[in-house]
This record gives sequence, C-alpha cells and structure tokens, in this order.
Amino acid sequence: MNGHELVSSSARQPRSAATDANHFVLTFENNRFASELFGQFDQNLKLLEERLRIDARPRGNSVAISGDVTATNQARRALDFLYERLQKGGSVEISDVEGAIRMAQAADDQLTLPTMERKAKLSMAQISTRKKTIQARTPTQDAYMRALERSELVFGVGPAGTGKTYLAVAHAAQLLERGAVDRIILSRPAVEAGERLGFLPGDMKEKVDPYLRPLYDALYDMMPGDKVERAITAGVIEIAPLAFMRGRTLANAAVILDEAQNTTSMQMKMFLTRLGENARMIVTGDPSQVDLPRGVKSGLVEALQILKGVEGISVIRFKDTDVVRHPLVGRIVKAYDAQYAVHEESEDLDR
Repeated sequence: MNGHELVSSSARQPRSAATDANHFVLTFENNRFASELFGQFDQNLKLLEERLRIDARPRGNSVAISGDVTATNQARRALDFLYERLQKGGSVEISDVEGAIRMAQAADDQLTLPTMERKAKLSMAQISTRKKTIQARTPTQDAYMRALERSELVFGVGPAGTGKTYLAVAHAAQLLERGAVDRIILSRPAVEAGERLGFLPGDMKEKVDPYLRPLYDALYDMMPGDKVERAITAGVIEIAPLAFMRGRTLANAAVILDEAQNTTSMQMKMFLTRLGENARMIVTGDPSQVDLPRGVKSGLVEALQILKGVEGISVIRFKDTDVVRHPLVGRIVKAYDAQYAVHEESEDLDR
C-alpha cells in the first residue's frame, strides 16, 4: 500500500471476541500529496470520520485512525486508493472521497463483487478521454462502466443524479477517440415540455437542442469545445430526435437514447432494431418519471420485461444510494420512492 502502516494494535495482539476496536497510523511519503489527500482544513478526513464513524487524527503527513475494525480497514483502503490517484497526477475532490468510501464499503458488503479485491486495494472502472478521466463512484457505476465495455446493448435505468447519461456520453466519446466507432448519435424523445417540435422556432438543431442539453453538457466535459462543434458540423456527432431514426441502420456508431422512459412501445422497438454492424447502443431512463399521456405504456418498461435474459444485453439498475449529485438529491429520491410505494399499495387495496 502507498501509506505505510506504523502501528496496528490488531497486528500486535489477537482480536478478542470482546472488542472490535482497531488503531493504526498511516504515513504518506509525499508531504504535498498528503496535504491534498487530507483536504483543506482536513475536510476529507472529517468526511471519513462522519461516514465511517471512526476517529482520524492528522499529524504532518501521517494520520492516526481508530475505531471499529471493519470501518478502519475501509478508511485505509479509501485513503490508499486516493493517495495512489494523486501519485498518478489526478486530484482529490470531496466527491472522489465519497466515491472511495462507497467502494470501500462495497468491498465488505458484497462478497463476490468482481471489481474489488476483498480486504485489499480498491479497483474502480474508469473512462478516459484526452480531456478528462472519470472513475466510478459507486459499485453500480462500476458495473455500468464495465458493461459498456462488454456489451453491445446496455440499459442503464434508475433515478436522476446517478450518472447514467453522463457516463454513457463519456463512454461514447472514448470509443470515438479510440477509433472504435466512426460517429456518435444522440437521441431523445422530445416530450418533456409537453410541446411538439413544430411549435418551437428555428431549424431542426435549434428545435431539438433544448431537449438534448444534458447530452451536450456531457460532451463538452469530455471533449474540447471546438472539437465538439467541428464534429457536429461534419456529422461525426449527430443530434437527432427519436422520430427521425425510422428506416435507418446505425452501423459503426455509438448510439445513445436518453430519457427512454418517454418512448412508446413502437418507438422503442423501432430504435432497438436500428442496431447495425460494429455499433454500440446505450439506453438510459428512469421508469418512475414517465411523461407519456395517461394510459400509454412506456417503451422502456416494456423492453426491460421483454428482453430479460436475452444474450448480449446488459441491464444495470441504479438506486437512490447511487446518486452522486448533492447528498440531498439521494434523500429526495428516496422520499419520493417511498411515497410512490405507499400510493401504489393503496391503489392495489382499492381494486
């Protein structure tokens, strides 16, 4: 490990059945990296203390950690991973610390998580382009990123703020830079605002842009702005409403359908059957936020039922615990999900 262990009470004497306490000191060789690791005013260590309920006391380039054995070992793995990130030229933000904590906890919670070496170092999937490198911040994100590499068709479903769309666009940008695909095609059903495209001013791009802004934001994060503009002008990156996909065969492309919960059954079938040779297709959406007219079945919900178990298709389901925006977003999603569950239960009783 990168942080050298100086003291470990559990190593000096056998653990008794009466106590789960543990204490050790980690020392990091590079003082500047250690300072960045601990955070401004030791905010990263304070977050470790809060999330894992341990005691982390810094002194110079060392930190003394004490508390429950499981929690202190999780802290050790998280700090070791983040220090290694700094050594490789990366940075450590508060969100990175949150992610490292979640992954360290998952190493203990899930006995057979393939992306971890249990009780050892953290190993998180990542997506890299020339402009940015993104690492998984939750076990589900890790599974999603690995599924994107492995499968030709991936469904990423779950609540807002879990990174479904952002990671899909990042993966598409990575494939384009690698030369694995010739183009990126981004699509979304334009129904969120309750307006038809014809009611909006401008040409097709201007009509569709408001609906596809989240996809643009992710693109500009992963690629230089001038390169994105040139790629759009040259047709290497294509922005198209779902209705314009009919009759096409999408080959040698990374194709993303966002907000797929707002497709109808026929639209979803039409889209999925556009898959051509050497193409990758990613479908993202939140089945709990369907904006279709009452009585119209979501194409995403239906597809998840029909395609269950089909070879070559991966389905990754995100939960409120995977929300990587502001922590309050996760609590909001959880509260709404609980309310919907109560509402659905009462409707069942009324039938």
